[in-house]
Amino acid sequence: MDTNVIYCGDNLEVLSKYVPPESVDLIYIDPPFNSSRNYEMFWGEAQERRAFEDRFGDAQHYLDWMRPRIRELYRVLKPTGSFYYHCDWHASHYVKVEMDRIFGYECFLNEIIWSYRRWPSPSKHFQRMHDVILFYTKSPKGPGTFHSDYEQNSASYAKRFKGKTQMLDPNTKTRKITLERKSKGLPRRDVWEISIIAGFKKERLGYPTQKPLELLERVISASSNEGDVVLDAFCGCGTTLEAASKFKRQWIGIDFSPTACRVMAQRLEDRLGLKEDVDFKLRDMPKTPEQLRRMPPFEFQNWAVVALGGIPNKVKVGDYGIDGRLYHADISKERRGDFLETLDVWYPIQVKQVDRAGRPDIDAFETAMRRDKRSRGYVVAFGFSSDAVLGCCQGDQTGRG
Repeated sequence: MDTNVIYCGDNLEVLSKYVPPESVDLIYIDPPFNSSRNYEMFWGEAQERRAFEDRFGDAQHYLDWMRPRIRELYRVLKPTGSFYYHCDWHASHYVKVEMDRIFGYECFLNEIIWSYRRWPSPSKHFQRMHDVILFYTKSPKGPGTFHSDYEQNSASYAKRFKGKTQMLDPNTKTRKITLERKSKGLPRRDVWEISIIAGFKKERLGYPTQKPLELLERVISASSNEGDVVLDAFCGCGTTLEAASKFKRQWIGIDFSPTACRVMAQRLEDRLGLKEDVDFKLRDMPKTPEQLRRMPPFEFQNWAVVALGGIPNKVKVGDYGIDGRLYHADISKERRGDFLETLDVWYPIQVKQVDRAGRPDIDAFETAMRRDKRSRGYVVAFGFSSDAVLGCCQGDQTGRG
């Protein structure tokens, strides 16, 4: 089994194809929440935006979609392994019942509450400011690896017990004993108070459900050792992969979105200095016309612009047909980003996910080019009508193509 790999594709297919039984030490997933909401995603420094639909209808539809994926994850988990399922109030109670059926109620260890604060909004209910993480093991005997973490004692507790910690006697379960050593604090509870990622933090990539790195570090440090294999089958923007790499774990990441996979690769390079095809691999990105036709429109736009060597436009709505910019090839990668936006030497790119882009498409793009004072641009499509080709040729002759 290959590790340190990002797979682009449906996790159900990837797991069955690439991951053998009982080969993974730790699984963490943060799948869609059945929230019936639409997200506008902003990616990286260029804040690429794409549509992300999180719609599954009723709870039964959601569970029917998740059930085979949970079973596949159960299959690849080692007998001593640990499984963390991150969810929220939309579906946590339904997911718990399904997890009990697959793993067994006796293998349920914790309902971890991730508590956070954010700006409240007026409502007729208490503010929802927590997520749920269901912690399971594959064996009733418990996980093969669990490293206890400690919370700092409160000032009043430290003053009262003078730096010592009181715990229940493991034999009688009633009599308290005092540990005759300087206290590390109390063993960590199942309520974790970790701040959400502030908008100004460098860690934030714009993914609306992005989880704090500290949260994944806590999961990985508690339930794995150096060299263990960590799997995230809904990678999003790659927080699990960064935490696993930081703690010297092997890892496997899976996501259906080509844009997300590219963002993950860039994140590992920018934040940890890892190199694609050297320290990790990116596999199964869409290549065939059939695969590209099935991509969501914004995903296809991002793919086409990047494949051409350009940078996707920040704005996807009201962009007047300019989906990306292509800069001169002599500008090094290290100088890209915000620096490029100060340069005026660029060519517009328009992407049409159609088999035959027509003359109206070319004319509209030409209008957008004139507005931006561009003398040349690129249109990407699966094919062009004869009048569209004629229009492009005439544009070249007049210096406007």
